[in-house]
Amino acid sequence: MLDKDLKEQLQGVFADLKHSIELAVDASDHQQQSELLDFLRDLASTSPNISVKVGSAKSPVPRFQILRDGDVTGVSFRGIPGGHEFTSLVLAILNSAGQGKLPDRGLVQRIQGLPDNTQIRTYISLSCENCPDVVQALNQIALAHGNLNHEMVDGGMVPDELEKLKIQGVPSVFLGDELIHSGRSNLAELLTKLETRLGTQKKSSGPRDLGHYDVAVIGGGPAGVSAAIYSARKGLKTVVIAEKIGGQVQETKDIENLISVIKTEGPQLAAALDKHMAAYDIPVLEHRRVEEVNSGKKREVLFSSGEKLTADTLIVATGAKWRELNIPGEKEYIGRGVAFCPHCDGPYYKGKKVAVVGGGNSGVEAAIDLAGICSSVVLYEYMDKLKADQVLIDKLNSLPNVKVVLEARTTEVVGNGDNVIGLRYEDRRDKTEHEETLDGVFVQIGLSPNSGFIKDLVNVNRMGEIIVDEKGRTSVPGIYAAGDVTTTPYKQIVIAMGEGAKVALAAFEDRMRGEI
Repeated sequence: MLDKDLKEQLQGVFADLKHSIELAVDASDHQQQSELLDFLRDLASTSPNISVKVGSAKSPVPRFQILRDGDVTGVSFRGIPGGHEFTSLVLAILNSAGQGKLPDRGLVQRIQGLPDNTQIRTYISLSCENCPDVVQALNQIALAHGNLNHEMVDGGMVPDELEKLKIQGVPSVFLGDELIHSGRSNLAELLTKLETRLGTQKKSSGPRDLGHYDVAVIGGGPAGVSAAIYSARKGLKTVVIAEKIGGQVQETKDIENLISVIKTEGPQLAAALDKHMAAYDIPVLEHRRVEEVNSGKKREVLFSSGEKLTADTLIVATGAKWRELNIPGEKEYIGRGVAFCPHCDGPYYKGKKVAVVGGGNSGVEAAIDLAGICSSVVLYEYMDKLKADQVLIDKLNSLPNVKVVLEARTTEVVGNGDNVIGLRYEDRRDKTEHEETLDGVFVQIGLSPNSGFIKDLVNVNRMGEIIVDEKGRTSVPGIYAAGDVTTTPYKQIVIAMGEGAKVALAAFEDRMRGEI
């Protein structure tokens, strides 16, 4: 099942395994059981330290778990983790052997505070591009904890479970029959949700004060990485605080406008950013969320984890996130009819009627994609005309199962307690109220700057963007900002990289002049 080139790559990946890894398969009469066994045996053939064994436990669908030196790790897979989840399996094997990028000491202490014997399931689609991030994060939590279990479940294998749990979007994370998370996420957010939902057994006894730095960069996207590298090259003691290296780049598919790189993909670029930064002595505090910044002679940064650090200079490069409608019903039905990723969740609406809110490029592209799957698509735009490129508008207008509603102010996502059944909106021309019967709503209304933790300290505009001057200085001396979180026009990767370099140079210049 694995081609020759991939096997050769895996031989290199697994060359340094220092533990015995067993892929323990449950017995099953499922028609795809032999496919799972062939798949795993092919994988195991790439390393003498990986084996496959079929046990006596029975499962109605193909299922296996990972053992390390004969001990259960808490990581299991229900289904055949191909497609985007193949990387999750490879990383789970490496992480089980103590290799690869693992949570640092502070995160491990938090993870180990979660209650023992917690059972977590993540329902995924093999075509979902956001699912692997959630699966990989929860696998790492299970491995770091030692007595907590996480199982990836291929929703295509268990349609009855999807119906029973009313799952309409992936990834969907469950504790028992309770949905605790749906959609894209990262380790920091998932860990916080688990702590909030389950509580903790113990308080972290590790050091809370992480020390003082010349420069602290908040954000690990193109702007943040660029700022960190330029600061480190000036000989400054630099630290990066980020929820995830790569930031929103990780969620970008094809990138064809990064000058000198004809084409790449978001995860590849994020990996390149991480590798470049690793060439310098830059500590990276990943999976951290900054809650507050206190300005003074030494700027203090407080994390949601309870940790803190101080720095002479702060560079804020936290980027932006998908903007929400903030109307009744939206949050309540995320994962049950409200979605943000047409590529991931679109297949769940095959033959159904859906809405897309947003008439920019992303909204029109989403409507075009969904029109090929759904029975009908209604696109709602607040303004009196679509804002997308004309070539996309022409394509949209050529589709017979798409309707466009202009000057529509969405007011409520309507649900029946289990899932979405409609969308209410106001016609801005005559102020009349309307309701459309629908099975799902895809929100595509652009980005919102991640400035909440600092917007009360520095000046921001009405959109929440941090106001900066031509050198990236904010209204507070010693605090700089770069990239999509700022008022700098044109939210592009190449611009963010340049802005990150510029603010690092400006901060160094101000430091040399004794201004900070």
